[in-house]
Amino acid sequence: MKRVIPAAALLAAALSVPAWAQNAQPIRIGLIFPLTGGSADMGNSARIGAEVAVNEINQVGGYLGRQLQLVVRDDKADNDTGLKHAQELVQKEKVTATVGFCNTGVAMKALDVFQANKSVLMVTCATGTAITAKYPAADSYIFRTSARDQLQTQFLVDEIVKRGLNKVALLVDTTGYGDAGLKDLEAALGRANLKPHAVARFKVGVKSLDEEMRQLKASGADALIGWTVGPEEGVISASRVNAGWKVPQFGPWGLSHASAFSTSGGKVDGAAMVQTVLPNPFMERNSSFLRGYAKISKEAPIGSMMSAAQTYDAVHLLLRAMFDSKGDLSGPALKKALENPSGIYRGVVSVYERAFSPADHDAISGNMLWLGTWRNNERGYYYKDDERKASIIRRKEQPAATAAAAAAAK
Repeated sequence: MKRVIPAAALLAAALSVPAWAQNAQPIRIGLIFPLTGGSADMGNSARIGAEVAVNEINQVGGYLGRQLQLVVRDDKADNDTGLKHAQELVQKEKVTATVGFCNTGVAMKALDVFQANKSVLMVTCATGTAITAKYPAADSYIFRTSARDQLQTQFLVDEIVKRGLNKVALLVDTTGYGDAGLKDLEAALGRANLKPHAVARFKVGVKSLDEEMRQLKASGADALIGWTVGPEEGVISASRVNAGWKVPQFGPWGLSHASAFSTSGGKVDGAAMVQTVLPNPFMERNSSFLRGYAKISKEAPIGSMMSAAQTYDAVHLLLRAMFDSKGDLSGPALKKALENPSGIYRGVVSVYERAFSPADHDAISGNMLWLGTWRNNERGYYYKDDERKASIIRRKEQPAATAAAAAAAK
């Protein structure tokens, strides 16, 4: 049976500083996010989430007396810039591990750097299905705490089918993220014996999609899925309202970004989006995290709560791996420790009994997702019944092979 490592135990371990560690160098954690540009709401929220975690850890002594230090880089949502920073952090700065990436294309361009150097990467925002599929988990140094698109698309299609809708229009950007998302959407629809009723594509950076929206409306579709990043999700919402099209609008987690709200002028209100976590003052870990966030940033609404919370949890999962590796902070040792945790971590997104395993490097499973919406200028649960049930933690469903191995080990 997995044992829970109480916060007090971690505190005691952190404060039991051996003499050799009292003047030790800090443990440097790389951080690569888009801090400027169209994806900055994700990136800056993720950065703050990491800072909240590091501040908490350092206040109780860090890791055996060694402070954690973030080495921050701005990838500007640019593939080549992200690759450059990955090479710099891993090969020159020699960081212990890296947390990062909000854009799938940027992450994919940089993955080989981490894999070739056996350096752990925790992807906390980017959701492209291919990120954790590029290398077999048993060999991979790539881990993720965000919900991959394969899960998000299936979640949305299941919701649409549950409502009795079957003429789904897709409005998808032309980036690599959009291409991969369209493939996942078509596969999810196919599993429901459906095909896209109409499909329109557009380039990121558009200020209006009024014409595309009129065409989709004329097709007779009874539901709309917009697949893109935050600002363009806002453009979709505004154009749908401008067209007077009252079908339900669905979207991935990007629809929950503050940039979607601001770009639409609040017209995202009522749209449905995939979420791993939502603001909930009745859950202690959730509310304490939001208080820590507010000490660093007063933004309202938060640029991306999911980015922040998933990054916060990732830093704490890394800390626990450091303790489990018993002083060996090499990439292979941390990989093994992440895959074989000795205890439970009670995070903001979930309670992780086994976030990762040698066969699975995704911390989120489909049962952990919520349907969110914008209501009164803030994110909330789409269904009030979900809000009432949110205190019942949704824990990761383990793949059959992993579950069997875990049971045998007990």
